[in-house]
Amino acid sequence: MTPPQLLDFASVFVFALTGGLTASRAQLDIVGFLFVGCLTAVGGGTARDVLLSRDPVFWVGDPIYIGVASLAALLVFLGAHRLESRYRVLLWLDALALSVAVSAGISAAVSVGASWVIAVIMGVVTGCLGGLLRDVVCNEVPLVLKQGELYVTAAAVGAATGVAGLTFLDNELAAFLACVVVTFCLRAGSLVFGWRLPTYKSRQPKA
Repeated sequence: MTPPQLLDFASVFVFALTGGLTASRAQLDIVGFLFVGCLTAVGGGTARDVLLSRDPVFWVGDPIYIGVASLAALLVFLGAHRLESRYRVLLWLDALALSVAVSAGISAAVSVGASWVIAVIMGVVTGCLGGLLRDVVCNEVPLVLKQGELYVTAAAVGAATGVAGLTFLDNELAAFLACVVVTFCLRAGSLVFGWRLPTYKSRQPKA
């Protein structure tokens, strides 16, 4: 199994878990769990592959990804009621999924010869879009848009770290691991320590 495939499988599984948890908060039926789980799992990677003109899209070429996402959603359907705080678990699983998916995005971009700028953008797209679709479909405030929180910023800095590692290190594994660690640490810092970016504050126009 190649590094891009391994990273895709990991991100699909963990993002599908977050989709299942969001479906549980919305009290959906089992079909809803499967739909939201799969949408969350493959949404970012689908957009990435379409933008990179990868043919076929990763889960179309290998439907096992849908099987993995469905399994994760079913596990949540059967076990979510045992969790004391589904939202807290959702936040941390989402942080992990974001970190892995960003790495999968840059890996896929580099594998088709994309420039470093495009690789960073594809890392952000892969990491952020699935969760955005999940939250919009389930009528929740998207985590990616929570006021001032480090989400897209964490994805972008992590992606840039991974691309820099691929450029200057002769070790793919170390570069991808650096991407995961940096992305996760920034996102975790936002959750635990309240790290924020400055937000826009409107002012009354002068007379």
